[in-house]
Amino acid sequence: MNAVQSIDALTNTLHTYLTPEQSNTVRRAYYFAEQAHFGQLRRSGEPYVTHPLAVAGILADMHMDHQSLIAAMLHDVIEDTGIPKSAIGEQFGAPVAELVDGVSKLTQMEFESLEEKQAENFQKMALAMARDIRVILVKLADRLHNMRTLGVLQTGKAKRIARETLDIYAPIAMRLGMNNVRMEFEDLGFSALHPMRARRIEAARRNARGHRKELVDKIRQQIMATLEREGHHAEVVGREKHLYSIYKKMKSKRKSFSEIMDIYAFRIIVDSVDTCYRVLGCVHSLYKPVPGEFKDYIAIPKANGYQSLHTVLMGMHGVPIEIQIRTQEMEDMANDGIAAHWLYKSDSQTSNGSHARAREWVQGLLEMQQRAGNSLEFIESVKIDLFPDEIYVFSPKGRIMELPRGATAVDFAYAVHTDVGNSCVACRINRRLAPLSEPLQSGQTVEILTAQGASPNPSWFNYAVTAKARTNIRHFLKNQTRDDSVALGRRLLDRALAARDSSLETIPEDELQTFIAEHQYASLDRLLEDIARGNRLPAITAQQMLGEADEEPMEPQDKHPVAIRGTEGFMLTYAKCCHPIPGDPIEGYLSSEKGVVVHRERCHNLNEMRENSERLVALRWDDQVEGEYAVELRIEVENRRGMIAVIATRINAMGVNIEKITTDDKDYQFTYVNLEMLVQNRVHLARIMKRLRSTNSVRKVIRIKN
Repeated sequence: MNAVQSIDALTNTLHTYLTPEQSNTVRRAYYFAEQAHFGQLRRSGEPYVTHPLAVAGILADMHMDHQSLIAAMLHDVIEDTGIPKSAIGEQFGAPVAELVDGVSKLTQMEFESLEEKQAENFQKMALAMARDIRVILVKLADRLHNMRTLGVLQTGKAKRIARETLDIYAPIAMRLGMNNVRMEFEDLGFSALHPMRARRIEAARRNARGHRKELVDKIRQQIMATLEREGHHAEVVGREKHLYSIYKKMKSKRKSFSEIMDIYAFRIIVDSVDTCYRVLGCVHSLYKPVPGEFKDYIAIPKANGYQSLHTVLMGMHGVPIEIQIRTQEMEDMANDGIAAHWLYKSDSQTSNGSHARAREWVQGLLEMQQRAGNSLEFIESVKIDLFPDEIYVFSPKGRIMELPRGATAVDFAYAVHTDVGNSCVACRINRRLAPLSEPLQSGQTVEILTAQGASPNPSWFNYAVTAKARTNIRHFLKNQTRDDSVALGRRLLDRALAARDSSLETIPEDELQTFIAEHQYASLDRLLEDIARGNRLPAITAQQMLGEADEEPMEPQDKHPVAIRGTEGFMLTYAKCCHPIPGDPIEGYLSSEKGVVVHRERCHNLNEMRENSERLVALRWDDQVEGEYAVELRIEVENRRGMIAVIATRINAMGVNIEKITTDDKDYQFTYVNLEMLVQNRVHLARIMKRLRSTNSVRKVIRIKN
């Protein structure tokens, strides 16, 4: 794509597919922009209007509609010239004004970091895309022209823009099926980030082109002759790998340049879908196909709407030949993606499908945005979602689901529906029970088993790869933390009020609401959450609620200790210094933002905390305690081969999980084995210690208390 040099050159292009009236409106927008940017120059010294003209030229090459071209002409007017959105609306209509506003950059807001600015920028763009998908096309064309003119910028700034382009804009172009734009982004970004490497690969590619020319022509002629013999009219073109894809393959697959260039690639463009499959048969009869390398993206298009038949053949002298077979419409869709939707205005399923997929993706972005905590979290999710590779799996009813490579049943469950993901407990892959963490393969049938009352597990975070799954798990856990905090805060405050012969139920509602408003809380739940997090002390809060502010803070009485069940969740943590377990006498410490930290009563660290006695919480274990608790043992054993295996086997036989195991030598004869494991209570621990003491060569077993 060459930059448009003048409005006359652009108008000539527009006359090929727009009405004269539409072309004239685009021309009028150019003069409007020229006047608005009068006196402004680019870094290269050219008049500023050459930039919007070039952006419009890029969109004209894709045959975009006239409103997109007008928006391209005016995309910097609001930001750079002070002309308001309303003035653009009056001159060119509300849709154009909305497009321009969507593309305009954020300049009024101050951000702490460049990353946050970029993230907020992208967040605003996602909202604008939801209103009109053309926003992203104008934005991509704007970025493409900026990338073509990177040379005039300082090296640091150029590299930063190139990195952002490779991280965000190139994957977006790919997600929207705009292959030509994506490849140019990647090559320009690569050249800006690694100029030396780009020059070396380009020189090697030019050199290889000369050596390959004869063989490429020979293979091409053989394919053409075979197709003509069968009566198929087709265009056969050789494909050359672009710089960045060569570099990525060399880096990720650790292959040499010559190994990558040894593959010969051709594209066959035909007139209909039926001919695609007939031509596939022809090329398979000409050369032997490589098993497992055939992919039918016509029957099952990629997530971005890409359609084609792919096959790999073994040619003369064992030369691998990659073949892509598609129709002209598929070729346009592959190169320009969603932009081709405006080229094919008919009821074509291909273009409408591509547009629908893009809208679906943007809708997914909006959902993520609503659930994300902040813009940086959102952009991290988006980066995960802009995957290059998909797998295709089936639901039990035959519905095809597209997922990124490496996705698990958890990702599949959330792709079906958020509620299915949240209540997922197990899965069947091809009718066999399988772990939720097992990566899925294309063609598998996945069935999700759900249970009422089930909830996401924090460990899913380790193997969920889709942005939707990760965002929903994070969102659920945040809400879960809030619920845990409110419940614990209520128990702590009730205990402090009980020490004063009162309770939350006995305080009149109007007094309670007045207290909440005075202390600037949105609701009682927010106050209780703050107490559980340790940001507000229950004893002092109780005192203030009862109007005893002038008195000395009363110590909570031990006759009202808070009972610990082990189901309190995130706002109750067990101290790692003393590892309290059910049966141990315990006491709690209200730590700011961490909530209640449970210690053993005689823990040395707790002694130091007694100076802040108002933060201490009397605790006891509930009669019905649930869960498993970490405990540390120190075992003195004879220095014999295989002793650790013997100890581990003994413990595993009792159904106990070992979390950590380390050793250090006492002397040449004896060794200390330090074990961290999960137990239910003191009785359970006593049984394990007794079993270990009865083991040959074990001299001593003690529990580490601090």
